[in-house]
Amino acid sequence: MNKKEIKKGLIPYLALIVIMLGVIYLFNVLNLEVHDLTYDKFVNALNNNEVEELTILPSLDGGVYTITGKLKDYKEKESFKATVPLSEEVMKQITDANEKYDFSIKTESDPNGSFWLIALVNFLPLIIIAGFMFYILTRQIGGNNKSFDFGKSRAKLDDSQKKVTFNDVAGLKEEKEELKELIDFLKNPKKFTKLGARIPKGVLLVGPPGTGKTLLARAVAGEANVPFYYISGSDFVELFVGVGASRVRDMFRQAKHNAPCLIFIDEIDAVGRQRGTGLGGGHDEREQTLNQLLTEMDGFGANEGIIIIAATNRADVLDPALLRPGRFDRQVTVNLPDVKAREEILEVHARNKILDKNVTLNNLARRTPGFSGADLENLLNEAALLAVRRNKDHITMSEVDEATDRVMMGPAKKSKKYTDEEKRLVAFHEAGHAVIGLKLSSANVVQKVTIIPRSYAGGYNMMVPKQEKYTATKTELLEQITGLLGGRVSEELNFGEITTGAHNDFEKATKIARAMVTEYGMSDLGPVQLEQQSESVFIGRDYNKSRNFSDTVAHEIDEEMRKIVGECYKDATRILKENADLVKLIAEALLERETLTKEQIDYLVEHKELPVEEEEMNFSDMSLEDLKELAKSKDIKGYSKLSKEDLIRLLEANDVEVEKEEE
Repeated sequence: MNKKEIKKGLIPYLALIVIMLGVIYLFNVLNLEVHDLTYDKFVNALNNNEVEELTILPSLDGGVYTITGKLKDYKEKESFKATVPLSEEVMKQITDANEKYDFSIKTESDPNGSFWLIALVNFLPLIIIAGFMFYILTRQIGGNNKSFDFGKSRAKLDDSQKKVTFNDVAGLKEEKEELKELIDFLKNPKKFTKLGARIPKGVLLVGPPGTGKTLLARAVAGEANVPFYYISGSDFVELFVGVGASRVRDMFRQAKHNAPCLIFIDEIDAVGRQRGTGLGGGHDEREQTLNQLLTEMDGFGANEGIIIIAATNRADVLDPALLRPGRFDRQVTVNLPDVKAREEILEVHARNKILDKNVTLNNLARRTPGFSGADLENLLNEAALLAVRRNKDHITMSEVDEATDRVMMGPAKKSKKYTDEEKRLVAFHEAGHAVIGLKLSSANVVQKVTIIPRSYAGGYNMMVPKQEKYTATKTELLEQITGLLGGRVSEELNFGEITTGAHNDFEKATKIARAMVTEYGMSDLGPVQLEQQSESVFIGRDYNKSRNFSDTVAHEIDEEMRKIVGECYKDATRILKENADLVKLIAEALLERETLTKEQIDYLVEHKELPVEEEEMNFSDMSLEDLKELAKSKDIKGYSKLSKEDLIRLLEANDVEVEKEEE
């Protein structure tokens, strides 16, 4: 805090102290009881030795004396006031009485002094109160009170010391190339205008949440080293009509004074939705704000040097006038990262984390398809928190595995108790999914199987595609449905009973089957699209779903869906019957270990048994000769002259686990 801010903060307190002192003084003045004495009573008091003290004050016109003072029988707050003629006789009476009775006497010789004293006593409190009211009023009008500046722009200037650059944005290679043109324009606009080129006035970043749209916009400003204003779309919308439009005008006014600059509007769909839509009609405040934004971006006035970057994950609801050339000229789609981009993102977020050498970011990237940049950052942060909770000095693969499960499914509910029968049923259910994934070539690869409950699931299979692709074949979709039905089929074959545990599997399978029939043209109904999402997204995504078919075709759609799911169910039944021993083997292993990794499942399929877990060696009970033999097997040279303690430390340095004796 600088000296100017400190002084500004002290002013209200100093004003309050002055007011309190003035009020106290005024209170004391008002509490004085003043008695008016006539000339005769005043003379009698002088002659009878009743005067204790008095003050002689000549009047301004010079005709009389004003005498104030106290009598001996007065209390502390009492005094008298008398007006006497200005004559030598009066002064002689006062002088004689003073010589005779010796009371205190004062004379005010300056008439003007009495005037200013009276004026000060009478008007000082009023002046102080008026000054305080004036200060409060000017403070409010000056902008410190939000009730007087709701028409001001809410855009904030990013003045952080650390600038974000493209080095801080992992992946998004094509997106960064697309935006480099904006950086060149902000740095050297004459290079473009010389050839008559018009730089895009606005760029719309479209993509799922957490993919790095805001970070990308900050990186553009950091690379160009220009002022960066950021605001949310909801900051424009207020209760009063016209406030949002006023804020838009004020935002562009500030930006013009700092051009060239960059304005970032996050979640622009809050203010840029289509006008005149929805069941309840339009929204006057939002529409006026949008109109003003459209005018400022490409209206009658020129906003040279101002580039707007906006972000949304709902580009389908934006007004067409906002997306036309001259406003948002370009749309840059920021998709979920692929495996290479995920590895780069993990490397960025792992810079300040201590990872064990067994943690390979490439393998972690392959195990996390569909994760956004925010999800990956959260995954490593959860792993770090788990490592601290377990009192470890580095993050191991155990924490990474647990963090992955937490991000996907929530924390494990180890306190939740299964009955033995329920636990066995869940094990066979998950084993059914795993076997289908192992036996179908186009099905997803099983990475992990667990029967530890998480969230609402009693257990789950972590299955990832063998290869990330942008399209899917009909065979792949059918095998995905078959894999989803494997749990229910396994229950039916091994227990002769079915449970509610497959409801989420059915939901996913039905969704895929319906899309195959109505959207992808992968059924006997032919290559036609029968359903599509409606344009009227304000009514609801599914409420006004477009149906381009009759009731007869609707019945045929239902039949085709049942046919697809039914055939997949038969395939799942055939596969699990043929591999009943493998289902039982995996289920028994799950009951024993509760969690199986891909490596353990592959070993189990090949050797029909689980790999033996290596036990940690206790070096404290080993003789020096045995330690030397172990050192020889580890190819450690020069151990013959070492003590037992030094040899143990040498083994530890060569990545041999040493279990210490408990004291």
